[in-house]
Amino acid sequence: MESNPEIYEKHISVEKDHLDDQNHVNNVQYVQWIQDVAQEHWEKRASSEQKSKMIWVVVKHEIDYKKEAFMGDPISLQTYVGETTHVTSVRHVIIKNSETGKVLVEAKTTWCLLDSETKRPIKISEDLKSVFEQ
Repeated sequence: MESNPEIYEKHISVEKDHLDDQNHVNNVQYVQWIQDVAQEHWEKRASSEQKSKMIWVVVKHEIDYKKEAFMGDPISLQTYVGETTHVTSVRHVIIKNSETGKVLVEAKTTWCLLDSETKRPIKISEDLKSVFEQ
């Protein structure tokens, strides 16, 4: 079955507490934004029942840092869910400068779906996959 993932987008501006000693966005901040936009997408799209019964945990981050961002830069965070296995899915995040369109960071994060009570992996159903499709 061909899937058409929903692209979820969030806009922010670089603030002072996002910066490192070189006065550009700290790499750790990008990781936080990657996790935050994924969580926000889940919170907005999943049902109350899904959110109460399931949790996602990070298995692996792959991050390519392309360009720097500085104080006041407008930032676009775009995310979508790609490949899915029995209990994992890969979420893609593209972070851009909103004004220039230049890609700052590209990331792929592998997430594992867990039962919120037992903390054991559970199957990603077709119903759950459809939550992140257009």
